[in-house]
Amino acid sequence: MNLQDIEKIDSENMFKVYDRWPDIAKESYEQEFSKPEFNNIDNIIFAGMGGSGTIGDTFSSILSKNDIHTSVVKGYLLPKTVDENTLVVITSVSGNTQESLTILKNSKNSQAKFIAFSSGGLIKQYALKNGINYQEIKMEHSPRASFSKYIFSMLKTLESVIPVKKSDVLDAISKMKIMQENIASNNLNENNTALNLAKWITGMPVIYYPWGLQSAATRFKNSLQENSKLHVATEDIIEACHNGIVSWEQNSNMQPILIQGYDDYFKTKERWKIIKEFFNSKQIEYKEISSVNGNIVSKITNLIYLLDYVSIYHSVISGIDPSPVSAINFIKERLSK
Repeated sequence: MNLQDIEKIDSENMFKVYDRWPDIAKESYEQEFSKPEFNNIDNIIFAGMGGSGTIGDTFSSILSKNDIHTSVVKGYLLPKTVDENTLVVITSVSGNTQESLTILKNSKNSQAKFIAFSSGGLIKQYALKNGINYQEIKMEHSPRASFSKYIFSMLKTLESVIPVKKSDVLDAISKMKIMQENIASNNLNENNTALNLAKWITGMPVIYYPWGLQSAATRFKNSLQENSKLHVATEDIIEACHNGIVSWEQNSNMQPILIQGYDDYFKTKERWKIIKEFFNSKQIEYKEISSVNGNIVSKITNLIYLLDYVSIYHSVISGIDPSPVSAINFIKERLSK
């Protein structure tokens, strides 16, 4: 595969946005945003769907070892546990997501504090008209390709309530820059980790992950589904040992991909060792992907950067344009009637 192949199949040049992800991250985090003050917050709910929902998943992973309770809502309704100490963060990159707009409109009946992020659209209109905290962030190509811009812009905007060190964010961006040298489109050779994994995927991937990296696994599934138009499954490595592992007793076209943390919990490492022994005993080929050695922001963002590029390369290898999502458009058209 060469650059001309990508340009021919990727009709909207999505790959060029990914080539710039580390630079977009840096620019976004260095940008000056208005920073609303939220006091006495002990519960944060991230609401969003699709590519915007991934942002909530990522924040949930980032905050998983902090004292603030977090949850992710992918739907129309907030949980009844919402109170005056809850911050609801609504993200809709397009600005027109029905589910997110419904939650925003119900804010008038809630004691919670709200802030919304979008590139404009109905979300912006409603928030500004009703005095709801709002931050506009430009979309890069599509909601899923805008991840880098949104996650680092929101880390900056929400730093009064998101207990993440600036040094951790800068480390994540620095490691993305190093990752860029390996996986970007100017390095289409045998050393490109993303390209190699994309070439290996010929069946249906089953993505195994430890709990702390669930957001990266979910994002990988979503990106393969949207960009490569591929069926994909995900499995928590610990839970899979109590059920999903049995399915490998039957032959299939499924391909295991093991997403491991650099410093996983020692019992999780034990489980990885055992499941690899099991796959070897069944002569099932698998691939391993390890996170970078760093803080949780670095691990998640760099895994997503790497694995998103896998989906781009896989789509090109398969002769599939990664940008169009006609099935999603079909659903949206029916909902708008």
